[in-house]
Amino acid sequence: MKKLNLPKLLIFVIVFYAAIQILYSTEMMNGYILHIINQSLIYVILAVSLNLINGITGQFSLGHMGFAGVGAYVSGTISTLVFKINPSTPGGMGIFILAIVVGGLAAAFVGFLIGFPSLRLKGDYLAIVTLGFGEIIRTIFNNIDYVGGPRGLLGIPKFSNFTTITVAALITIVVIRNLVESSHGRAMLAIRENELAAELVGVNTTHYKVLAFVIGAFFAGIAGGLFAHLLQMAHPTQFGFIKSVEVLIMIYAGGVGSITGSTIAAFALTFLSEGLRIGIRAIADATGLPIGGEWRMVVYSLLLIFIMLFKTEGLMGTKEAKLIRLKEVE
Repeated sequence: MKKLNLPKLLIFVIVFYAAIQILYSTEMMNGYILHIINQSLIYVILAVSLNLINGITGQFSLGHMGFAGVGAYVSGTISTLVFKINPSTPGGMGIFILAIVVGGLAAAFVGFLIGFPSLRLKGDYLAIVTLGFGEIIRTIFNNIDYVGGPRGLLGIPKFSNFTTITVAALITIVVIRNLVESSHGRAMLAIRENELAAELVGVNTTHYKVLAFVIGAFFAGIAGGLFAHLLQMAHPTQFGFIKSVEVLIMIYAGGVGSITGSTIAAFALTFLSEGLRIGIRAIADATGLPIGGEWRMVVYSLLLIFIMLFKTEGLMGTKEAKLIRLKEVE
């Protein structure tokens, strides 16, 4: 039987965590850089969970941020409107964890409701349905006054920090990597390679596609909840089509089917996007030219086109780093 080489992965994460904490505590790294690292880790959760659907199972979802939106609003509602907690509230961290898990479960439930009928579709039809779902979710939250409507849900307590986000990202990688190497994961890979052949050998393709969709939605909901408790708000514009495309680009740039690639691409593209935003603003300030932030996306898109032209399989292809390769155990 194969299992994840957890000790090496844990050592790497501990070293990474300690290094960031030391840099931050000694003021060699400011809060802004730490915030970008936190966002990158949340995008790791989003990219790895979407890779389970698109890369491992071979489906094509365009509404992944819709599930993140469900998790953000449900967890934010529990912590902000129901329990009204803050970081100084006794037992507040426990309620926060409960809110995050409930948000993930709510996203998984919505994923099942959407996935069961729509995953009988294939290719472009599935992409269109998931795209429509993401926009429906965004529009629903935009019109519910209880959660702020178009203003968004404000005043969410800041419980998400480097520690909680790192732990969540590690759990996501471990769970999904072990799932991929299980019998369920092999069935999902068989669907990706040839769905008709998988059906002929007895694989219940609809069951496994829905399973991948539900698990991916669960972790997307976790990421959305962490994101809301990091920014202290949840707004409909945070979970629209463009954001879903950004996550989609991460898995294709990193390598479809590679968890390592998704992780690296999540960090690289998050920092690249933020660097372009700062660079374009500096150019506009220095020259006086009316260069808006939308040019960041133009440059970002051109760079990604070059990446895909010269590295069509993505950064890692289907390869994994040694840290998350599985080993034989008794």
